[in-house]
Amino acid sequence: MKQISTKTAITWILAISASAFIFLVWLIYLKQKPANYPESVAILPLINCILNSSSIVCLIAGLIAIKKGQQKTHLSFMISAFICSTLFLITYIIYHSLHGDSQFLGQGIIRPIYFFVLSSHILLTIAGLPLILTTFFFALTQNFTWHKKIARITYPIWLYISVTGVLIYILLKSV
Repeated sequence: MKQISTKTAITWILAISASAFIFLVWLIYLKQKPANYPESVAILPLINCILNSSSIVCLIAGLIAIKKGQQKTHLSFMISAFICSTLFLITYIIYHSLHGDSQFLGQGIIRPIYFFVLSSHILLTIAGLPLILTTFFFALTQNFTWHKKIARITYPIWLYISVTGVLIYILLKSV
């Protein structure tokens, strides 16, 4: 991993992140909605909520571990958070491929609250993916000076994305 230059890595990270964003926009907003879908797909939003919740726990535990100087424990929790988030993305893509988007039916004050949470979640996800990948790149190349600088930005964004993912699930299911 140390053989890859930072410039090359960042270029690839930005290309992958942009491709993921374009794909998700196509999947959610442009792809023709499926006429029907398998019943088993209905469980995926709950699985996504569990994966986001697991990511939250791992992120917080990882922060606690690094503050205590437990680098190996920190690494384990951050890799676990990354795996949870990656599994979330996979199941999210499967769900939206088979089900289409979910309409929010809430009315009144909850409606603008939901769309604010959703909008901020989406915008920070766009920034979050390249930040997460860059933070991991610096950790894996043992460039801990840059890792620490980027992680200070990445951590609250990643945590916010995970928390609002759970909140979006709760809001969608509560109406």
